[in-house]
Amino acid sequence: MGRILSKSLQGSLNLLILKTLSRGPLHGYGITTHIQSISDDVLQVEEGSLYPALHRMEQEGWIASEWAISDTNRRVRYYRLTTKGKRQLALEEGNWDKLTAAVTKVLRFV
Repeated sequence: MGRILSKSLQGSLNLLILKTLSRGPLHGYGITTHIQSISDDVLQVEEGSLYPALHRMEQEGWIASEWAISDTNRRVRYYRLTTKGKRQLALEEGNWDKLTAAVTKVLRFV
């Protein structure tokens, strides 16, 4: 099965990150591995796309971060969803549902 790399994900990257963080705080590597694992290795988010997105989302107030020690005894930054981020996630999910419904209609038009 082909992989969809981060350039193809730009429009949905916020949604994927916010949804992943809705499960609980994670560091950057944890976010990327979760998305890759859940998508059966179809979706891959590269560091060059992930960290600018996390920075932008933190500036928007959708996520917050703090430094901590990981399970592997390394100092890493953990990201968590904020209340504003939960509202943004709901908005992004609604937009995604509308978009996919519209695309489905076009694809099924005979």
